[in-house]
Amino acid sequence: MFIPLHDANSLKHIRLQYVTLGLIAANVLVYALVNISGSHLEAAVLGFGFIPALVHDLATLPASYEVIPADFSYVTYAFLHADIFHLGGNMLFLWVFGDNVEDALGHLKFLLFYLLCAAAGAFLHGVIIPQSEAPLIGASGAIAGIVAAYLLLHPRVKVWVLAFGRIPLRIPALYPLLLWIAAQFLMLFWKGDEQVSWPAHVGGIVAGALLTLVLKRRNVPLLDREVVSPKAVISAPVEDSAAVPPEPVKWGR
Repeated sequence: MFIPLHDANSLKHIRLQYVTLGLIAANVLVYALVNISGSHLEAAVLGFGFIPALVHDLATLPASYEVIPADFSYVTYAFLHADIFHLGGNMLFLWVFGDNVEDALGHLKFLLFYLLCAAAGAFLHGVIIPQSEAPLIGASGAIAGIVAAYLLLHPRVKVWVLAFGRIPLRIPALYPLLLWIAAQFLMLFWKGDEQVSWPAHVGGIVAGALLTLVLKRRNVPLLDREVVSPKAVISAPVEDSAAVPPEPVKWGR
């Protein structure tokens, strides 16, 4: 639908988006460890991916793949990606929009926000298709939460996007993000491409919107309602130097 490129939305409360950068690094590192050789991909996906039937006790894994308790996969699945395009798309959204959400929430709260959005995406995925034995992987649930948060915080900020992957546009974030969110709900109800977990996207969106209201800093407005402008500079009247004799210079130690 669209590819985000840049938003030029400066940080106001933090110096650097440490958590956003750390999450990108973690996802890239996991991808490199798991996918480049290819020999560990199946074990990682089965051992750390979110499998609804496994979580709901409708299926079991071979003992060799039981690396973590099944409930841990609500989070671990979000650090696995199928290919470089899957990884790149999610990390691009995180890079463009994550820093300003982290700025609005603070470092620790943003990390909690990210993990809870990922868990919410897996939860709704498991609720809608509890019998599925196909592993769910990817950071899309967490990224969907970030998109919802950015829409609530900065709908008026203009962002550069590639519409339909080829048309560069600079438009308010409201339009592409609201259209993207609407598309996720439509695809969920219309049961679109089965290779994409629309429930995970919608779960992340709902969690992201609710968590933004709860976790954001108190002085951070919603919907860009407060526009911060530089204070006006008021010049004091200049007195006639000829009429007012200068005061003698006082020396001090």
